[in-house]
Amino acid sequence: MNNYRPIEQVFRGLHSHWVGDGFNVKQYFPYGRERNFSERFSPFLLMDYNEPYYFEGGETTVGVGAHPHRGFETVTFAIAGKVEHHDNRGNHGVIEAGDMQWITAGSGIMHKEYHEKEYSKNGRVLHMVQLWVDLPREHKMTEPKYQALLKGDMGKVVLENNEGQIDVYAGEVKGVRGPASTFSPINMYKVTLNQAGKVELNEPSNFNVGALIINGSVKVNDTETLQQGEFILFENKEGTINFEALSEEAVIVMLSGKPLNQPVVAYGPFVMTTEEDIIQANIDFHQGRFGTSNF
Repeated sequence: MNNYRPIEQVFRGLHSHWVGDGFNVKQYFPYGRERNFSERFSPFLLMDYNEPYYFEGGETTVGVGAHPHRGFETVTFAIAGKVEHHDNRGNHGVIEAGDMQWITAGSGIMHKEYHEKEYSKNGRVLHMVQLWVDLPREHKMTEPKYQALLKGDMGKVVLENNEGQIDVYAGEVKGVRGPASTFSPINMYKVTLNQAGKVELNEPSNFNVGALIINGSVKVNDTETLQQGEFILFENKEGTINFEALSEEAVIVMLSGKPLNQPVVAYGPFVMTTEEDIIQANIDFHQGRFGTSNF
């Protein structure tokens, strides 16, 4: 008898909404989940999923303009399309399929992101996932930074018998490390399975673990069948996680992290551990301490 890690719940994101005019997303958490979900799934605070969405070409730049963040990190997975980033710390980059953008807001940053200008002149499909990842209390006010992690930088695990591949973004999977620098223990990776391909995964029993199906359909732990767009949360118990592809190709984004065991106090683009720190973040932003929005 297999010792599988138990499944706690399966859910989809709520109705889609626009972030700016360039991202049509469904929020999976925390909105619509139980009140303490951000602490239950620490260090992962928020997940927006832009399912494949077709945009007409044009000369107008679409995206979201300059806006602030403090106290956490934003992580964007590019699955299809090109997204360009600028911030007021002088960082700039373009990510496309297979790349990742990892922004540490820390003490405060202003940034904007939009469809890359040349790419957006033609009709195109955008497919993205964005996460907010909490920072440990002692690193909430760290110096902001930007990591552009390209497809070729990722750790690679080739599964036996042509069953598929794992792209490792952060942490370690099957002895292979990813390139992202993190402030707490996190394993973040993408599993691609060919038809009937299988993979067995092991994550620390005390880590919070979840997975988003971004393509195809899979059977989980020989029992649950999941389709594209479904998210599965596992219990914090010992046991392996088994995925089997039921479609020609199945793609799964895995999120696993050690809980920070700290309060989550959020207000708009700020996430801290006390109400006082949230009030201070608002004061600092309105008094211009996050820097210029003209960049």
